[in-house]
Amino acid sequence: MPFSYRDEIKDLDELTRKEATGSFIQLTDGVTHFELSNPEQNETVVLIHGFSVPFFIYDPTFEFLTTSGFRVLRYDLFGRGFSDRPEARYNIDLFLRQLGDLLDALSLTQPVSLAGLSTGGPIAAAYTVRFPERVNKLVLIDPIGAKPLSYAWMLKVAAMPVLGETIVGMVRSDNLNNPIASRLFDRELINHFHSRYIVQMQYKGFRRAILSTVRHGMLDSFLAAYERLGKMNKPVLLFWGRNDPTVPFQHSEPLRKAIPNIEFHAIEDCGHTPHYEKPEEVNPILLEFLRK
Repeated sequence: MPFSYRDEIKDLDELTRKEATGSFIQLTDGVTHFELSNPEQNETVVLIHGFSVPFFIYDPTFEFLTTSGFRVLRYDLFGRGFSDRPEARYNIDLFLRQLGDLLDALSLTQPVSLAGLSTGGPIAAAYTVRFPERVNKLVLIDPIGAKPLSYAWMLKVAAMPVLGETIVGMVRSDNLNNPIASRLFDRELINHFHSRYIVQMQYKGFRRAILSTVRHGMLDSFLAAYERLGKMNKPVLLFWGRNDPTVPFQHSEPLRKAIPNIEFHAIEDCGHTPHYEKPEEVNPILLEFLRK
């Protein structure tokens, strides 16, 4: 059943995408918005963002790794940013196919290092488990899926067919964004974050994609994938903000148990996005890990 949201006033097409930086490429399920730096370099790091915040959340990381001499790829997951909002089930298979198609389309055939934030964590982990020959190292940043989220059941109830469309249709874009921005531990980042986040919400299909993501398992447990990852000979680095209100710090415990040889760094006075809030602390650790 189609729903029309008053705040979604633009179609994603060639004309509206002129507002975006970066590049676009047609993949199996739709057009993907991406940015690739240092194409001449051999070592590639792929940055996978989280549940709803597009690839700008990696601004400090992308710039740092680029200036450090890596080829860096970041992209918008389907339904977010300037990537298409296909009529599809927004489940792990869709996101794994998008990642694989993107690497193939850009002829990135050598093993890459993956970094996954929040919901990007299980995407990176599941891709590594399914295609171990394509992944060199793995970086996880406050990933979901190691332990059930205490509020996941409420989101699933709120996202039930018809009820979900009605609820998100009643909420204005700025009010839908505020709970996400307010979870930043660094209050000075809130206004900057808000102005960047809200841009994607004017394009048709954003809310439909978010509802579908909740409905099709992306908030479920991915502990089995993490446990399989723990049995593989892959270097894994884990960051976690000590004050994360989205995926609580305690969720790091079952993840560290699932991946016994993981390198773990707790970031103090920090929320859900330590690489974004504390790049001066995270970046040196990240660089050392990638250069080992």
